Amino acid sequence: MSSSSSPSGSCLPGMVFNAVQEQATVEFVRPMATNTWVVRLKAPEIAKRMIPGQFFMVRPASGSDPLLGRPFALYDICHDSNGVVSGLEFGFVTVGKMTSLMQQWTPGETVQLWGPLGNGFPPVACEHLICVAGGIGQTPFRAVMQEALGNRIYGHPPNRRGAKPVKATLLYGVRSKDYLAGLDDFRIPGLEVQIATDDGTAGHPGYVTELLKQQLNQRTDGVHVYCCGPEPMMHAVATECARRGVRCWLSLETPMACGFGACFSCVTKVKEPDGSWDYRRTCVEGPVFDASTLVFSE
Repeated sequence: MSSSSSPSGSCLPGMVFNAVQEQATVEFVRPMATNTWVVRLKAPEIAKRMIPGQFFMVRPASGSDPLLGRPFALYDICHDSNGVVSGLEFGFVTVGKMTSLMQQWTPGETVQLWGPLGNGFPPVACEHLICVAGGIGQTPFRAVMQEALGNRIYGHPPNRRGAKPVKATLLYGVRSKDYLAGLDDFRIPGLEVQIATDDGTAGHPGYVTELLKQQLNQRTDGVHVYCCGPEPMMHAVATECARRGVRCWLSLETPMACGFGACFSCVTKVKEPDGSWDYRRTCVEGPVFDASTLVFSE
């Protein structure tokens, strides 16, 4: 394994640019659901720095096809037999050339990582944390819940100061039961999991946003919502939370090319204090944004 320090973090005012490049080794690739996989990589330098909601860029260790890396969110960190952070896992859906290649990775292969990148979710500061996931959007919430429920510490140095919620709930929606990915990984003590499927083949028949409304009908005080998934779903979640005065953060799934803010290919519209809007880079100022600051496309 080799790593090198990142360039200056002057493009991130008020933040420590903690990213490094690392040559990682594939430990395994296993299926989670239809066309959905999880990869474990031996990558201790990046893994020990990551916090829930951050991402990293992945590309083959050699060659130029594909030329650019692809962004993936942290699923969880891994530890060796001595309890030392040794690597990380991430999930993906097979949708293009890079992910088709990743599906075929074998133990011992090497890949290039660049991370951690982005800001991650804020430390938990509520009585009831609700994570709303659609499709592959459940990926960041295993680490979120592990941290929130006091099972794991993330980041180096470990200086996040959250508060363990009284209640933690994952609302997870997919189109059909065959696409439910990693349910066994969310059997975490203290975590309530509710499922929704568009076709009614598992859990609640309908949209995951309907489960959110049911939760918010019970209470809104002391509730915070974290959300990740398709943009229409996130827009609906943000709208419902705004209507009820519930704090909400969204992790945007925006296509990225560089991962560190140089190419401006991942910009999103954010409200300014004077009522206007401007662009922010999802890879630098995000991918997690306070939902109340975002301008959604109609």
